[in-house]
Amino acid sequence: MYLEAMEHAFGADIDYGMLVKLYGPEIDEGRKRYSPAKCLSATKHVVQGKPDYEAISTSYVERQNLTMRMSMRRFTRLTNAFSKKLENHEYALALYFMHYNFARSHKTLSNPYPKSPAMAAKLTDHIWTIQEIVKLVG
Repeated sequence: MYLEAMEHAFGADIDYGMLVKLYGPEIDEGRKRYSPAKCLSATKHVVQGKPDYEAISTSYVERQNLTMRMSMRRFTRLTNAFSKKLENHEYALALYFMHYNFARSHKTLSNPYPKSPAMAAKLTDHIWTIQEIVKLVG
């Protein structure tokens, strides 16, 4: 799935590496329901181009996934806050990413003044309000 998504999003002229983790059962049977499986190994693969081998990592995507799970109940385990329709799920994701990138100030970017990722990428000159996002829909 990632291979096709990368090609579709960025084309063929990219440097792309993948870290593949192999998980196995946890030895302590009493914790297995809520505890993650144990990581048994991790191997790096160059998929395309010439990526920096030492920089191949899952840290960025794992951090993004954690932030999304903590921000939206539909992505937490054992919840009933899921979308019954794919279209509703897509709208919820679009709103999340719009707010995350345009309306939320990020501390790592906010030096010396508050800044959103969209501001850092020079897509906008200010942090958007919820009202501005709502106007896009209407």
